[in-house]
Amino acid sequence: MPPAPGCDENDWSAWSPRQLARRLAGVTAPWCIAGGWALDLWHGAQTRTHEDIEFTVLAEDLPAFRQALAGMEFHTAHAGVLAPLPGAMEPPAHVAQIWCRDVEAGCWRADMMIERGTPATWVYKRDPAITCARDEAVGRTPDGLPYLKPAIVLLFKARHRRPKDEADFASAVPRLSVEERRRLKAWLARAHPGHDWGAAL
Repeated sequence: MPPAPGCDENDWSAWSPRQLARRLAGVTAPWCIAGGWALDLWHGAQTRTHEDIEFTVLAEDLPAFRQALAGMEFHTAHAGVLAPLPGAMEPPAHVAQIWCRDVEAGCWRADMMIERGTPATWVYKRDPAITCARDEAVGRTPDGLPYLKPAIVLLFKARHRRPKDEADFASAVPRLSVEERRRLKAWLARAHPGHDWGAAL
C-alpha cells in the first residue's frame, strides 16, 4: 500500500528531544532516544544538524506509544518503502521502524524504532546474541531524558558508515570509557569482522 497522497519521505520537521519527551510524558513503559541525537544528549551539547529523531520502544508497548501520539498518522518504514499503518493494525513482525506523521502540519515528527528485547534486557535487532542489561544500555541526561548509550548507537552506525556516522564515531571515541571501548570492539568483531573502527578502539 503506498503512502498517503502528498506524503513525501523528505518532509521532516522533527521534534527536539524535549518536545518528544513532553509528548511521551504519560507513558510509563521504557523508551529512549537513539541515533545521532542520543550521542548529542550523551555529549551534553548538539554537535551537528539532525534531520530526524529516533526513539526505541519495546514491541509489546507499541499500543501505549501510539495512544500517547494520538493525532499522528503512522507508516511502517522497511527496505525503502513507506506504508500506512492505520488504526490498531499491528506492524508485520519483520518491520522495525514506524514513522510518525503530523497530519495537521504535513510533516514527519519522529521515527519510532521497535525493539525486541525485554524491560530488563536490551537485544541487538540484527543479532540477538548481542545483549546487555537495559540499565547498562540506557543513560539519562541531568534533566531525565533517556538515551541509548554510545557503544550501542555506534554499533548501529557501523553498518552504513555514512559521512555523519563517521563524524559521530570520531567525536565519540575520545570520550568513551575503557568498558565502552571494550564492549563496542567485541560487538564489532562479531557483527562486522575486520571493521576499521575496531582498530581505533
